[in-house]
Amino acid sequence: MWALRRASTPLRNQGYRVRTSYVFGNLEIPCDWEGNIVRSGTTAAISDRCIYFERNSLATRQSSGLYISSHGLSSQAGADNSEKEDDLEDGFSELEDNKTADENEEDRTSGSEIDDDDDDDDDGTQDAENISTKRAPSELFKAISSAPGLSVPSALDKWVSEGKELSRADISLAMLNLRRRRMFGKALQFSEWLEAKGQLDFIDRDYASRLDLIAKVRGLYKAESYIAQIPKSFQGEVIYRTLLANCVIANNVKKAEEVFNKMKDLEFPITTFACNQLLLLYKRLDKRKIADVLLLMEKENVKPSLFTYKILIDAKGVSNDMIGMEQVVDTMKAEGIELDVTALSILAKHYASCGLKDKAKAILKEMEDVNSKDSRWHCRISLPLYGELQMEDEVRRLWKICESNPRFEEYMAAIVAWGKLKNVTEAEEIFHMVLKTWKKLSSKQYSTMLKVYTDNKMLTKGKELVKQMADSGCRVDPLTWDAVVKLYVEAGEVEKADSFLQKAVQKNQIKPLFTSYMIIMDQYASRGDVHNAEKIFHRMRLLGYVARFSQFQALIRAYVNAKAPAYGMKERMKADNVFPNKDLAGKLAQIDAFRRTAVSDLLD
Repeated sequence: MWALRRASTPLRNQGYRVRTSYVFGNLEIPCDWEGNIVRSGTTAAISDRCIYFERNSLATRQSSGLYISSHGLSSQAGADNSEKEDDLEDGFSELEDNKTADENEEDRTSGSEIDDDDDDDDDGTQDAENISTKRAPSELFKAISSAPGLSVPSALDKWVSEGKELSRADISLAMLNLRRRRMFGKALQFSEWLEAKGQLDFIDRDYASRLDLIAKVRGLYKAESYIAQIPKSFQGEVIYRTLLANCVIANNVKKAEEVFNKMKDLEFPITTFACNQLLLLYKRLDKRKIADVLLLMEKENVKPSLFTYKILIDAKGVSNDMIGMEQVVDTMKAEGIELDVTALSILAKHYASCGLKDKAKAILKEMEDVNSKDSRWHCRISLPLYGELQMEDEVRRLWKICESNPRFEEYMAAIVAWGKLKNVTEAEEIFHMVLKTWKKLSSKQYSTMLKVYTDNKMLTKGKELVKQMADSGCRVDPLTWDAVVKLYVEAGEVEKADSFLQKAVQKNQIKPLFTSYMIIMDQYASRGDVHNAEKIFHRMRLLGYVARFSQFQALIRAYVNAKAPAYGMKERMKADNVFPNKDLAGKLAQIDAFRRTAVSDLLD
């Protein structure tokens, strides 16, 4: 039976966590902790603690068998590394891959350090859309994509009237290409036309694809309502797992738990895919619940996949818990699951971030050995990591391997690497090569170069690049906004960053990235500017961002720095199901308008 080893050696400067002694094989899994609030007691057997499901929450019955440890499976929520995690998880939250929600579960990482190239937990959910992405766009796709606005049905009617073929293979390839280019609105029109015109006999995968598109275009509420329109015979597991995956993409904990519980009520089997969705969600938003999911997997005999281990390794890594991360890897290997290149890249990234240069170098060398049959594939991953480690010789060595005939991803990886080395000239030279090779770039590619200027505080060059981007006809999207916001902030112009983001939202009616708001909010907090910090908090709420620990952390820091009382802050946090750790509890006490002091006691 699988096991996930708890970390056993305390790490310096990490607060206490609470765990229980439930043992899976040779591994103890921490089951519950509440920030730094410690409860003690004797150990208990796993049978003393079972998981049950309420209508609106994933809940656990607690035993009293708790004792103190300075490690847990997932480090405390909201520790000082929360900014690092937000950067990993939220920085690209709008950029998940454009596959259907019932395809590879790796697509649900939404830009985390976990890659989506492997398929270690298919669960039989691959459908006809899983066609090689190397194939050129089809004629049908070109007809749909070139149709203006809401005229996709007219373009399709014309296609049929001309007697052109419309097989399931053609439909699947066109749909895949629409998704890859994030043309979700046109893909939804295509799906609706197919059903309305009877051009395709819908099966559960087709309904799931429609559900996924509705969630992306019209939101979770409309997607959930659509399920009632699906024939009962097709309202199977694939439908609900698609909705669950979109709840995770939206970071909606309450709705994700409701859907998960609904799947159990409908007696669908609890799959690795579904559990991995919850693990991804809790890794981002509530690490305390990770152990609950693992216990559920043990109880239901759900086998973890390679991707499960990647999530747990990443959860440890973003919490700077290197010992815990290594012990998860040990357990993974003991279960006979080998680390692939993407798993190794997660390890290398976290070692590099924590300054463990020798360990990161060893992993990078291992990545090259693992990928010896295709010695160039790892370059796109290794280049930025060598840049992070400030190893210019290694960056030059890998770029020389690619230089004669670089692939697109290698170009971009090299730009990132030279940017981390502060060698803007080299990064610019490669970017100019990209511009010469490809006539039109996406906002993501421009943003790669823009980030180099941001990190090097080159505001003027950054503005020039944004203008060049707009002149080329490339859409300036939330990823670009994020880079511009950081440019202004790095230049000390926080108010301009705030104004720019607000104008961009009003003009485009598109939701910015989480990090765009947080970098501005953090600056206001550092100044003790309570008014503007609250303003940013309010804007995020209006745009539908679920309240997170990091938001309250920044807001409370604003009050502390302003030496101002915060009325009802504890109640606000409780209403959003956000709980303070030891450090934040101390700051809350400082801004408590009704706290007792020696002077107040004398005055009374």
